[in-house]
Amino acid sequence: MHIAEGFLPPAHAVAWGVASAPFVVHGVRSLTREVREHPESTLLLGASGAFTFVLSALKLPSVTGSCSHPTGTGLGAILFRPPIMAVLGTITLLFQALLLAHGGLTTLGANVFSMAIVGPWAGYAVYKLLRRSNAPLMVAVFFGAFVADLSTYCVTSVQLALAFPDPGSGFLGALGKFGSIFAVTQIPLAVSEGLLTVLVMRLLVQSSKGELTRLGVLVAKKQARTGTGTETGTGTETEVAAR
Repeated sequence: MHIAEGFLPPAHAVAWGVASAPFVVHGVRSLTREVREHPESTLLLGASGAFTFVLSALKLPSVTGSCSHPTGTGLGAILFRPPIMAVLGTITLLFQALLLAHGGLTTLGANVFSMAIVGPWAGYAVYKLLRRSNAPLMVAVFFGAFVADLSTYCVTSVQLALAFPDPGSGFLGALGKFGSIFAVTQIPLAVSEGLLTVLVMRLLVQSSKGELTRLGVLVAKKQARTGTGTETGTGTETEVAAR
């Protein structure tokens, strides 16, 4: 998914940067508000960013000018919503471009658009849809992470096809070639990322139930306990619900 430094034509690089900028600016405002109003969320924010950084730093050659790897953006999108993930993903991609030579500064806008914007929004939309359909939390988390990963590579395929259309079949021919090559490596990677995200979410449910409840991933619901027709007391049950 990381499109290499200097690989895109200058006009394309600028256009993707302009397209990404409003999402990142909005995300900065959302992140600032989250940290100001809930400073206790800083640790979980850092963990979400680290999860994205580590997974997306794994590099498997895919096609000329790009590579395949997990993205790790689904977890942060589910926990903090896509605008904040746009910022965390941008920071991740910037550090990787400067420190690991993954991607680049000229292609940062394109990489941000695919991994930090489209991926989180697509994954979060699937997660929300499944939760509203009363799917179990972990099923929704799996498919949210799976779609966040796979949709990133669909967008990267579009970006490369727009920049380098096939001489004979044009954009559609190039899109088919890029998409089919990515799919060979990315589908099993997306499945693996979905399973790993489920594992991490299970650990968070056990260790950070209060924070997940505040974020809306878990909902604390008070229920009355009744005996033989009379109320005997109240209890609190934490149940999983959609945000």
